[in-house]
Amino acid sequence: MSATATAAATTPAAPDDRLSARVAVLVFLAFALTYFFSALMRAVTATLSPTLSAEFDLSASDLGLLAGGYFFGFALTQLPMGNWLDRHGPRRVVLGFLVMAVLGCAAFALAESFAGLLASRVLVGMGVSACLMAPLTGFRRWLDPATQLRANSWMLMTGSLGMVASTLPVQWLLPHIGWRGLFWALAAATLLCMVVLALTAPAWRQPAEASDAGGPDAVAPGYGIVWRHPYFQQLLPLGLVNYGGMIAVQTLWAGPWMVKLGGQTPAQAAAGLFGINLSMLTTFWLWGLVSPHLARRQIRPEDLIAWGQPLSLALLLAIVLMGGQAGWVMWALFCTTSTVVTLSQPAIGMALPPQAAGRGLSAFNLAIFLGVFLVQWAIGLLIDAFSLTGWSEPDRFRAAILVFALACVLAYARFWRAWRRQGR
Repeated sequence: MSATATAAATTPAAPDDRLSARVAVLVFLAFALTYFFSALMRAVTATLSPTLSAEFDLSASDLGLLAGGYFFGFALTQLPMGNWLDRHGPRRVVLGFLVMAVLGCAAFALAESFAGLLASRVLVGMGVSACLMAPLTGFRRWLDPATQLRANSWMLMTGSLGMVASTLPVQWLLPHIGWRGLFWALAAATLLCMVVLALTAPAWRQPAEASDAGGPDAVAPGYGIVWRHPYFQQLLPLGLVNYGGMIAVQTLWAGPWMVKLGGQTPAQAAAGLFGINLSMLTTFWLWGLVSPHLARRQIRPEDLIAWGQPLSLALLLAIVLMGGQAGWVMWALFCTTSTVVTLSQPAIGMALPPQAAGRGLSAFNLAIFLGVFLVQWAIGLLIDAFSLTGWSEPDRFRAAILVFALACVLAYARFWRAWRRQGR
């Protein structure tokens, strides 16, 4: 990290905030179970897209908006949630939000129109929006810095496991319970997660020195401390475009690409998505293994991003050139090489004081998921808009992904200039 970020990252949590190894494992597993189901809800639209498109006569832009509605709801809650996490702690916040997730799943199962589907997806997105930020905020106080990096990567690994479950397992379940039955099952699973978290997550101690009223370690209220932080500003373009775009592709557009350009059946595309998400799961597991060692050797996340991100950009351009020949393996390579940018998320939390970690993480998460919403919807709009050129559907898909690739290059270029100015 930068000198500013490194200095802030060394700010210790209060000693009695740290969890014992046994308790830390139980807390991690409780939050991981919840994040597993939230990731399944996030990614399931890609698997259900052929079914929903046929039943509700959805266009490409409708499908992009439906998938993006989840991320729009997610983004709506991030700023107030950051304040609530810092003040009230992970357990109270995540339990309150999950009530909305249960209601959203039930509403989706009952929806009879596109408007009903979209409103339900927004509500689901709002309801699960604390499922990653809550544990990461807690980890800032409960775990040492090297373990925080590992816990973050392995939380993302459980998210990838949820995305794996959203592919072939969902495809196998659909003939038996239907997509409506699937969402009733997700509502029940979310209720189970709420019970586990209520029994497991630690209470939140608000130390006196963290009070807004004063004290040597006082932190000003609001998001000014986050927006003005140079480390946050350096990583913001990558979070919005590259990180958000990677999730947009993984959770939606890779599936239609394989169907429309590769000529695959929905079942074959689901198998491809299974392979992509399994690759992501493995990659996050490996990041969890190596990230504590990288931290101990003072290898900064921004250096890894600077040298690693160009590979993902080259792969994305190769996918555009290959067209229908770019199957799930190429998309898996793009997504896995893009994971280097995920190292930025815990780094931002550690760059800020512990009392502002929830706000920093939520603000960056807002950028990521606003990016997901915009990229998912924009790709669908571009695919439809390029029909005015008379191009074939495969060519319209390739042109839309090319525009996305160019946006990724521009975002990386802005990050790279800031990284060079800071003297690497």
